[in-house]
Amino acid sequence: MRLVASVGVVNPVARLRSTSRTPFLQVVKTAVAVVAAVLLCRVVIAGPFPTFAAIAALLVVQPSITQSFVKGLERSAGVLLGVVLATVAHLLLGDAVETVLLVIVLAILIAWALKLTPTSATQVGISGMLVLTAGVVTPNYSADRILETVIGAVVALVVNAVVVPPVLLGPAHLAVARLARDTAAAFERIAVGLTEGWERERWHEALLQARALRQQHARTEAALSAAQESLTMNPRGGRHRTITERDVAVAEHLRVLVTRATGMTRAIRDNTAPDLIADPVVGSIATEVARIGADVRALGRQVESTELTPNEVGGAAEAPVVEHALTAPLAVVRPNSRHWVLIGALLEDVRRVREELLGEDD
Repeated sequence: MRLVASVGVVNPVARLRSTSRTPFLQVVKTAVAVVAAVLLCRVVIAGPFPTFAAIAALLVVQPSITQSFVKGLERSAGVLLGVVLATVAHLLLGDAVETVLLVIVLAILIAWALKLTPTSATQVGISGMLVLTAGVVTPNYSADRILETVIGAVVALVVNAVVVPPVLLGPAHLAVARLARDTAAAFERIAVGLTEGWERERWHEALLQARALRQQHARTEAALSAAQESLTMNPRGGRHRTITERDVAVAEHLRVLVTRATGMTRAIRDNTAPDLIADPVVGSIATEVARIGADVRALGRQVESTELTPNEVGGAAEAPVVEHALTAPLAVVRPNSRHWVLIGALLEDVRRVREELLGEDD
């Protein structure tokens, strides 16, 4: 009997839709920026509909003020190059179809030679084409199109900065709290496994879960980077910036703890044995690891709170202070002759985790 594997067919139309919606507030701000830019251009510049201003306003409103500023620069630089290129070509060659095609090709080559960003590179060709096909090209006409673009970009930047400037603190804050919770669960699995004497297969499953924390930490760092970017040039950034800096400090602690949890789980999986549970030191290690899990879980609860402590206001942000459950380091009077390597490695990991949580130096 032949089995035929089914291959999923990708719907091309589905690629037109995003997995999430743009925040409605950003949609409203984009509409406000376009209307304001067009109306301002009609007052400042006499002439046809300010297409360049409307396009600039549409493109410049971004999820963060920093991105809006960068888009405004890219848009303005691309328009400037495109308009100048089109004006020169018109003065030398006229406004024939061949001239338009030549300007588009030259725009592509110039953008490639100058290593422009995709936004600027595309805008050079579009601007040159619009200038040549929209009407009679004169120095005043070209200058007005550049002014339109600058007005549209500036209006969009102002609207994005003044009308509830975006702050992407929430996703990053939640990501750090989830990472702390899942890291605590990794340590708690180690404690339960040592207490119950898991077999190698159970430890392998635990190791896969622990390794997944590395990717989760990478996603958390990306969310924190987005949060920091949204606070740049943001008038609402003061208090939010302090919270974000605190979350960054916590994420750095969690990076070390994730590495330790993964290493401990791998060491146990590779060296576990049925008689390991009988060693009294292993039971003590399980107790300490359970306390580590409790401490990390408490750290996660601290992160979930957005309230600033008095020490954080006006000062450098640090990781939240947690009342630790860890006891003094364990002492082994008589090493286990069979499992002393594993027990020694686990004791060293417990010591290093303790130092990381308590902020002690090696």
